[in-house]
Amino acid sequence: MKARQTLLFAVLAAVAAIVPLADGGTRPATASAFPGWPTHYEKRAIAALPPAPEDAWLSRQFPGRVARFSDGERQIVLRWVAGPTRLLHPAAQCFRGAGHAIDPAPMRRAAGGAAMSCFRATRDGGSFLICERIFDGQRSWPDVSAWYWHALLSRAPAGYWAVVEVERERGAIKADQPGTASGMDRSGSNFLR
Repeated sequence: MKARQTLLFAVLAAVAAIVPLADGGTRPATASAFPGWPTHYEKRAIAALPPAPEDAWLSRQFPGRVARFSDGERQIVLRWVAGPTRLLHPAAQCFRGAGHAIDPAPMRRAAGGAAMSCFRATRDGGSFLICERIFDGQRSWPDVSAWYWHALLSRAPAGYWAVVEVERERGAIKADQPGTASGMDRSGSNFLR
């Protein structure tokens, strides 16, 4: 009798675990459409930067939109997705794949108080502080994994922004410096190459 109760409990637990995934993680019909690129970030005007050579490669299979901006002090990479996807990777993976050494950095707060995960990326003597977060109109997540599971299991309307802030250590990337309009360092090499 006890074995039968244990089996029944295990079956019910398995069903309960599978039910949230029964719709395959699809979004409700009210999922938001791309709202367009913002003109401001953290109350500062941002200007679109021309696409860098690797942008086509980075976004070829990305199920959303990607663009680079500058607020005059740092480069801001904005990615927008309609719903949960495993193709929205942490920025550290992109930098690591481009040959940078990655070291964790302390988390910091965005202008609105939301937590951002941060890391340092170094290569060829250049060092960048990169911080990122994902947010919708109401919530914010400091890392992709936390966002993914919430977005996958949530029934809330979709539409998420992933923001990556890239600052040069010992001074920020400036969009108006020669050779930096698309995130290039002073030697002319792009920070992702």
